[in-house]
Amino acid sequence: MLMPKRVKRRKQFRGRMTGKALRGNKIAYGEYGVVACEPAWIRSNQIEAARVAMTRYIKRGGKVWIKIFPDKPITQKPAGVRMGSGKGATEYWVAVVKPGRVMFEIAGVNEATAREALRLGIHKLPIKCKIVSKAELEASDENK
Repeated sequence: MLMPKRVKRRKQFRGRMTGKALRGNKIAYGEYGVVACEPAWIRSNQIEAARVAMTRYIKRGGKVWIKIFPDKPITQKPAGVRMGSGKGATEYWVAVVKPGRVMFEIAGVNEATAREALRLGIHKLPIKCKIVSKAELEASDENK
């Protein structure tokens, strides 16, 4: 699973996911990408499952980029523990994703293969996403 090698602080506040993604909303490396349509926390195991689904489909052709990283620790207290006595231990790591964020990119394969691979990856994620090409995303940015 993806997680930071070391962190400055072990535990974090939950935070808010309001607004649209201002950074990471362009396709930088590949030709096609997966864009988030709603805000969410994406767990490290969900990112890994999507990556495996995409790379399995394209076999050994093409390249997949993961544009999100789970750097937020989520804590949980054990079941059956009374309230109080501090915050729980880190249970898993999440990436905070806002609408408009490009999460995965793919290149080196034809359009049909890329779209099918990204579709399989989207099914592993807990939010609504859309598949976009670099040209589509740039055209929509110019219209705004």
